[in-house]
Amino acid sequence: MKTWPFVGVALIQALLILAHWFVFVTWIAFWDPLSPTATLALRAAFFLVAFSFVAAALLSFRFFNRSVRTLYKAAAVWLGFLNFFFLAACLSWLVWFAVRLAGLPVDQVAARAWIAGILDAGALLIGIYGLVNARWIRVRRVPVELPHRPESWSGRTGVMLSDVHLGHVNGVRFSRRLTALAASFNPDVVFLPGDLFDGTEVDLDHLLAPFKELDPPFGVYFTTGNHEEYESPDHYVSALSRAGVRVLNNERVTVDGLHIVGVPYSDSTYPARVRTILDQLRPDPGQASILLNHVPARLPIVEQAGIGLQLSGHTHGGQIFPFTWLTRRVFGPFTHGLNRFGSLQVYTSTGVGTWGPPMRVGSRPEIVLLQFL
Repeated sequence: MKTWPFVGVALIQALLILAHWFVFVTWIAFWDPLSPTATLALRAAFFLVAFSFVAAALLSFRFFNRSVRTLYKAAAVWLGFLNFFFLAACLSWLVWFAVRLAGLPVDQVAARAWIAGILDAGALLIGIYGLVNARWIRVRRVPVELPHRPESWSGRTGVMLSDVHLGHVNGVRFSRRLTALAASFNPDVVFLPGDLFDGTEVDLDHLLAPFKELDPPFGVYFTTGNHEEYESPDHYVSALSRAGVRVLNNERVTVDGLHIVGVPYSDSTYPARVRTILDQLRPDPGQASILLNHVPARLPIVEQAGIGLQLSGHTHGGQIFPFTWLTRRVFGPFTHGLNRFGSLQVYTSTGVGTWGPPMRVGSRPEIVLLQFL
């Protein structure tokens, strides 16, 4: 049995305990004096919520019922607020040290309460904004000059839905909303470049029922992301096939002169394997091609294979600050938007769903309308 999942879970839980401890200690220090009863109640509450997300996540991989969904949603929302309360706690100490260094004549108890109060109120408001922002889906229209585009594709459109994360937070109503929005554009083709699901235990046919209403002339195409590959993706592939979605597993299809290639996440993590796969699937010179590759990576190999456009997701644009900054450090300009790597164009979507906290601060959920010029 592999040990890395247990190590990963233990590490995440340890970090969450430390984060909760730091916020608790800060609140006690800055809201002093709290009564013994209030302190005890706060300590008990922090102890419980410190374990809530990991416990809910583990349950979500095995059960799909109202109780687990409610617990998971509540724990995920708290995780988002914890992120901002942690940042507020860090700032509280920095501001207090600055006040002390400046030698300002202030009442220490009152000053600390004001500092923590203002920063924690800001954290609360930012978290609320993040919840609202995550549900405000933007439509991003992207004109694309596809190399060697067949004349028949001039003026046609494609919809890209990345990182939907259907599961315990984004359920069938979210699925129905997205497919209705996608269908309203009357696209010629629909692309799903991974993480359509969250990887948790769900009723796949129920969640995918709205996708049966999508009927673009040239089909709906999907390739797996990392969340479909926590275990074997076979049950996802079967459900998607029943919903009329074509799953591309190291395959190439040609639709009216346009080549669509799909490489699953597991294979895309190995450069040598990607090179071998694309050598077999590469289009002939002078033919238009689109690659579905969940992560905006392996770009030199993809360019050498003669692919014209890669569609990716995975980054979420960082989803919430400060991870927006960290993601930008990892993926650079390919974190979001249409960018060029030599002769290859890459569009990375911030995605339309969320993972973990159902919040977005510093990023926006988007449905992408590709307009082929």
